[in-house]
Amino acid sequence: MSTVEDFFACHDDWPWNPPRPGRATFHYLIAVTEGELRHDVDHVTRTVSPGQWLWVRPGHAQCWHPPGDARGTFILFEPDVLTPDTARLLAPLLAHEAPPVLTPHREDGPWLGETALQLLDEHRALGRRGLDVHHALRRSLLESLLLRLANSPDIVPADTTAGAGRGDTHARFVDALELHFRELHQAADYAELLGCSVRTLSRAARAATGKGARELIDERRLLEARRLLAGPGWDARAVAAHLGFTDPANFGRFFRAHTGLTPAAFAAGQDRPAPHPAGRAGGASTSRR
Repeated sequence: MSTVEDFFACHDDWPWNPPRPGRATFHYLIAVTEGELRHDVDHVTRTVSPGQWLWVRPGHAQCWHPPGDARGTFILFEPDVLTPDTARLLAPLLAHEAPPVLTPHREDGPWLGETALQLLDEHRALGRRGLDVHHALRRSLLESLLLRLANSPDIVPADTTAGAGRGDTHARFVDALELHFRELHQAADYAELLGCSVRTLSRAARAATGKGARELIDERRLLEARRLLAGPGWDARAVAAHLGFTDPANFGRFFRAHTGLTPAAFAAGQDRPAPHPAGRAGGASTSRR
């Protein structure tokens, strides 16, 4: 058991001092029980209040704000820790596009909080029982927690994740876009891939999101550009090549048209001091704040 202040104190040599956005390579779940937590997810500041959960998923860019008076449980787990059947049931909330802040029904809150504490206790019980049993208990508790959270009546999955209320054409488009946004950049590319007309694809996208197919393609490329530019080792030329731009100048115009900044200016702005961790990968590890 530790407070959020203890957590930060134990990791004061991490890359958030000064803080920089980092890209999560694992799932990162925080239940706020006291105070208020502010956290940047994909360059948008989220405020998480008591009773709410923050879920940062692999691939998201994240940056912490000073901890303030926030308290709660903090769970880290790798993408492959879940069994295939559980991952299938959780697909709407494991998805890249799912909402980062979740507000479960008030009747589910106490159960979720107690299960999170049991998971924390089991994580800290390493050596108390056989290693196989220890890992099985952690996985079982984690899967129970996530299934209850995902199926709380007040949890609404993202429109762009698999599930009810999402048309089949749009569902297939979102899946294809996530796989191919680096090399396929035109609505016609996806229409051909899905075996439909551009008009059908655009109509399905607009019905589901209010945006056309081309706009969604551009948004996904822009999101990836922002994530990469915020991290170390990526300059505008490298990002342009990664996203399929044949000319870095074209990428610069694209980025500026959507953000009002050049890629270099955006990257420079990520050096500001203020937020906090990118986190650390590891099984179904937990720590309590």
